[in-house]
Amino acid sequence: MDYLAVLDVNRIQKKYQAENGEITALKYIDFSVEKGEFISIVGPSGCGKSTLLSIIAGLMKPTSGEIVVNGEKIEGISNRIGYMLQKDNLLEWRTIYNNVVLGIEIQNNLTSENKQRVNQLLKTYELYDFKEKYPSQLSGGMRQRVALIRTLAINPDILLLDEAFSALDYQTRLTVTNDIYQILKQERVTTLMVTHDIPEGISMADRVVILSYRPAVIKDIIPIEFGLENRTPLNCRKTPKFSEYFDCIWKELS
Repeated sequence: MDYLAVLDVNRIQKKYQAENGEITALKYIDFSVEKGEFISIVGPSGCGKSTLLSIIAGLMKPTSGEIVVNGEKIEGISNRIGYMLQKDNLLEWRTIYNNVVLGIEIQNNLTSENKQRVNQLLKTYELYDFKEKYPSQLSGGMRQRVALIRTLAINPDILLLDEAFSALDYQTRLTVTNDIYQILKQERVTTLMVTHDIPEGISMADRVVILSYRPAVIKDIIPIEFGLENRTPLNCRKTPKFSEYFDCIWKELS
């Protein structure tokens, strides 16, 4: 795929001070992400996956190393990086439209051009007819789409997903990952997703980054290629290659 580099994670280390001494959570994490690429990050529970995402988002400082976006070192929170958590965090007293524009309101950037972009996103992804409704009137899957569009409205260079679908039931989760994958690919959004769900990670990713037990190092980075003309997460799960990738990643994690 013809991508341009957008993110460099350069030798990131994170150490904590605990009662029993210093703990190293991340040890020299080093990889690059190309424009439009979807990266899944998997690893054992407690290995530091979410910590890594928090460092990339600027919510946490690394002990050493640096995060570079489009050639520029990022320190602290940046509007070039969007972050989506497990909960949609929609404000129940605001309409769907007012939830979606919240980010650009906070940035004091609610221009006519951005309003037009929001309306176009709502129309494209079949939420325009619901824009005057409230979050409590929407299904869990629709709420996640609203949360995604709210994040895309600020036009970030990189989107971070931290177990963003884990609060959904299994059937809804399959449908939502399919919908969101297609949105992200259509919008060509560079995405990093932390997940405990290996099948989810495989079905959505261009590459899977496998972290070890703490202190986390990168054990392997596996390119994912299904050769499907119309690739969707659901289609990927039906192919023989899917099981091969699962077995490979499971062995690395075990």
